[in-house]
Amino acid sequence: MLDSINPEVLAIYDKLQKAKHEVYLVGGCVRNLLMGIPVADWDLTTNATPEEIQSVFPDSFCDNDFGTVGVKLSDEDNGKKYVEITTYRTEKGYSDHRHPGEVAWGTTLKEDIVRRDFTVNALAIAIEHGEINIIDFVDGQKDLQNKILRAVGNPDERFKEDALRLMRAVRFCAQLDFEIEKDTLTAIKKDAHLITHISNERIRDELFKILATPRSYEGIMLLDEIGILDIIFPELLRGKGVSQARPGRHHTTDVFTHNVLSMKECPTHDPIVKFAALLHDVGKPYVASEDSEGFVIFYNHEVVGSKIAKDIAVRLRLSNIQKEKIYTLIRWHMFTVDEHITDSAVRRFIRRVGLENVKDMIDLRIGDRLGGGTQTAESWRLKKFKERLEEQLNPPFSINDLAIDGNDIMEQLHLAPGKMIGDMLKTLFLEVDEDLEKNNKEYLLKRIHELSQNS
Repeated sequence: MLDSINPEVLAIYDKLQKAKHEVYLVGGCVRNLLMGIPVADWDLTTNATPEEIQSVFPDSFCDNDFGTVGVKLSDEDNGKKYVEITTYRTEKGYSDHRHPGEVAWGTTLKEDIVRRDFTVNALAIAIEHGEINIIDFVDGQKDLQNKILRAVGNPDERFKEDALRLMRAVRFCAQLDFEIEKDTLTAIKKDAHLITHISNERIRDELFKILATPRSYEGIMLLDEIGILDIIFPELLRGKGVSQARPGRHHTTDVFTHNVLSMKECPTHDPIVKFAALLHDVGKPYVASEDSEGFVIFYNHEVVGSKIAKDIAVRLRLSNIQKEKIYTLIRWHMFTVDEHITDSAVRRFIRRVGLENVKDMIDLRIGDRLGGGTQTAESWRLKKFKERLEEQLNPPFSINDLAIDGNDIMEQLHLAPGKMIGDMLKTLFLEVDEDLEKNNKEYLLKRIHELSQNS
């Protein structure tokens, strides 16, 4: 196990020890080391005060509110640029259900351990003369072996202290394939309403970590079971009980179940695309009506759903790029794959969704198919459409790819810059898009004279 610890982390550990301070590896890094999975964050705890830690590491930086000192790593282990070293501490007074109102430095490791969230995250490692000693005050090793997530001490107190732990519990279950211990699960369900005290940004971060796991479906269904999903995404829960059944349609589940299954089956690890799959039919309950035969229809659900999804993305404070991607994937997910579609229509599809979103749109369509009960990921039409997409990836997709530009028009027609130049380029582009062989300078120069005479 010692070989699995970053050498720089060991050097930092050794330096604190040589300065006559107690020091331990603690938290998630210990859990991951014991499970044999990669460590993303290295955390140390010590009896040294922040000032004493910084005297050992002069180039470090400090969070004075919580006694955490960051020491930089030169190799940015697993993308993390620093090791966090925290002084033993005790906490109380969580009036906002997120941050302690009072932090006091502790004197023993046990004081620090019993304030932590879950037993599997409350293990510590001591290193002496190259030997590892696991320190366990809360039976965390037993829970680790049994793949059980159990709160440290009184679960109700742990969740009232920090309501973000409600979502962290789900995230750990999804990441580690754990089950929540009975009393801990009862407390989570009881305290689910406290999630309203957590910022949307924090909720987003935990949600996307869940979506990025292979068990994203189990994670979302657990959020639903404990009552949090209805609080953070009531729009999604509106699909419960909304039937999609009609003769000739492969859908057999309600809208909510279909959305979650589509996310499950979407063949990507990108949480943004998975989120779009989760919300792709969110508009259906808002537009549900009946056709002349009395069967349910969802006219324009992709239009309504894309707007709802964008509102949710704004609420979660996603970046503009992420918001537009989710909107685009949902707005255009009903694209046709008819075998008679023209090349120009394929190119219009690529321009509409954006070259960077083509693969993600196909992934969403596959998730939609499998999430609707279809047994095969790709129909022969979808396979053919993918081939057509490959064929059309290099032809001109914008006015900038025409064989002539605005300067050519102005030179030929002796015109000054203006709206007429842009309109003429648009007209030429539409012609070329229907027949790529027309994208040659000789033909286009001839056409601008013809267009000018007709204007």
